[in-house]
Amino acid sequence: MEGCWSRRGCDDEMQGRCPHNVPGEPCPADCHYAACHRPTHVVCEDFDILLNPKRDYEAAIKQVCRFCEHFLVHGPDLDPDGPHGREQFSGRNRFIL
Repeated sequence: MEGCWSRRGCDDEMQGRCPHNVPGEPCPADCHYAACHRPTHVVCEDFDILLNPKRDYEAAIKQVCRFCEHFLVHGPDLDPDGPHGREQFSGRNRFIL
C-alpha cells in the first residue's frame, strides 16, 4: 500500500471528465472520490508530524493525504537538491479543507 498518496481515487475514465483534475492541483478533500477507506488512513493529530518541514507535501495527489498519518510518516521527503522556500510549495495553504 506504499505510495497510495500518488493515486487519485477515481478511474481513468472519470479523470478525463473530472472538474477537479487540474494539472498541478490536488484532488479536493470534499470530493467523493478523494475519500480514503484504506486501513492505513488515520487523521493525524500531532502538530509536530503535521508540520514536518522535510515532507514533500506536493507528492500527495489528494488533499486528504496531506493530513493522513500514513503519508506524513511514510511519505517522501523533499529533495535536498530541489527548489527551496516558496518554490518548493505551490504557495497555497495546505490545510484548507
